[in-house]
Amino acid sequence: MRRSLLYIALLCTCLGSMAQEDNKVKVTGSVQSDMLVPMRDEAIGAEKTEDFQTNTYADVMLQSKWVDAGLRFEYLDHPLPGFEKDFKGWGVPHFWVKGKYKNTELTVGTFYEQFGLGLILRTYEERSLGVDNSLLGARVVTRPVKGVTIKALTGRQRRYWGWNKGLVSGADAELNINEWIPALRDRGTEIMIGGSWVNKYEKQEDIFVDPTHKLNLPKYVNAWDVRASLNTGPWSLLAEYAHKSQDPSFDNGYKYTTGSAAVLSGSYTKSGLSLLVQVKRSENMSFRSRRSMIGTSSFINHLPAFTQQQTYALASLYPYATQLAGGEWAWQVEAGYNFKRKTKLGGKYGMNLKFNFSHVRWKGETFYQDIDVQLSRKLSRTVKLNLMYMNQRYNMTVVEGHGGMVRSNIFIADANFQLSKKTSLRAELQYMSTPDDKGDWLYGLVEFSLAPHWMFSVSDLYNVGETNIHYYHGDVTFSAAGHRVMLGFGRTRAGYNCSGGVCRYVPASRGFTLSYNYNFSI
Repeated sequence: MRRSLLYIALLCTCLGSMAQEDNKVKVTGSVQSDMLVPMRDEAIGAEKTEDFQTNTYADVMLQSKWVDAGLRFEYLDHPLPGFEKDFKGWGVPHFWVKGKYKNTELTVGTFYEQFGLGLILRTYEERSLGVDNSLLGARVVTRPVKGVTIKALTGRQRRYWGWNKGLVSGADAELNINEWIPALRDRGTEIMIGGSWVNKYEKQEDIFVDPTHKLNLPKYVNAWDVRASLNTGPWSLLAEYAHKSQDPSFDNGYKYTTGSAAVLSGSYTKSGLSLLVQVKRSENMSFRSRRSMIGTSSFINHLPAFTQQQTYALASLYPYATQLAGGEWAWQVEAGYNFKRKTKLGGKYGMNLKFNFSHVRWKGETFYQDIDVQLSRKLSRTVKLNLMYMNQRYNMTVVEGHGGMVRSNIFIADANFQLSKKTSLRAELQYMSTPDDKGDWLYGLVEFSLAPHWMFSVSDLYNVGETNIHYYHGDVTFSAAGHRVMLGFGRTRAGYNCSGGVCRYVPASRGFTLSYNYNFSI
């Protein structure tokens, strides 16, 4: 607590000096607070550990011509389910000051950064997953000449309410060749080449392979990355390759093997047609600032999952988590077409058809696969219909450590009715058919919007296979002048919450929920 107050005092001193030199100071910020009054529910395995639980965050940022600064206060002393163990606490873990002069920026404090796709470095925050792997140190970004961006950084990585002792350092350079060649700019062609290097320094640990033999662990682990991209007309191409030196860790069983990752992505968009093809191969690319850690903490890098990011409840019931420790071959193909209005297939209001195929495997074993087709069509001025079919294969043993392969077929209908200028009604009906795990699922949702302030929704996730349990939920939402308040009651199913291939287990819960969000600018 004393350390947090010291950080705040230093920041306020800096901001006071800044305000005296430059009266044009912009203040922005946000408050987010998610609360739960839990209730015991033996049917779903929900425990009542406390009378009140909350994850609360408050951010403030000040911007001026020469200096920017910001901090975030977090209160998780009575955290939401799934955050209990390591997340419990409160303080100011995020604080920074950035100086700007001509084409150079210097940041001191905590910061987030990503090199390329993040294959060797990506620090970011995702609160719903409990991810915040920021670096505490210094970063410099400079653009010495037109088309050139160079970055250098060093720091210790955040792990919950502390920072790992290992030191992470790195540098990155990107060259935008089109900035130097007028002919390319005239044709709308962009060509970028880039390269990165990241070094992790970590002291020796006493890790034994047997009672008398201790591992001689490398103090330094180096990773490098090269990449290139081309954008011209309707075409876009990206290629990236990363390599990591020997990095024995808990994830790979302390093996002295190198790691690598390669990504190739291409897209085409023109005249209502869109195509995307992506391929990824990775092996032994778990890269942490502390070699003995497990779970989602302490990762320096990030590998995209290359699977469709689903938003519907049943389509996201079995989400895929990227397997960093071993290896993956991942493919994704996506195609879409907008049928124009007043054509034979487009009808009076037009129609959109989208197809996606994702497949992940390694050494002959399928980790994940989905094939889905989505159709969106406006039936009238006031009615819009979305239909989706998805065939999914989810290797629960690989992702969760048990359960075998889950094979499912998912059917979704989503209709939106514009009742008047300010009122709309949306309804979802979803069904999952599977002989595996807990069997079939049924989901229904009704959502009523009264613009611009009110929204009411009720939903039910029902297992019609093994348990016959209803996971019901009702919410009332009010929004006005930057404030958003949502009050609800219901059950939450135990399972995994995932985004971009990173997952966090969420235990079952039941109770009243209250969510408050506020954004401001001065």
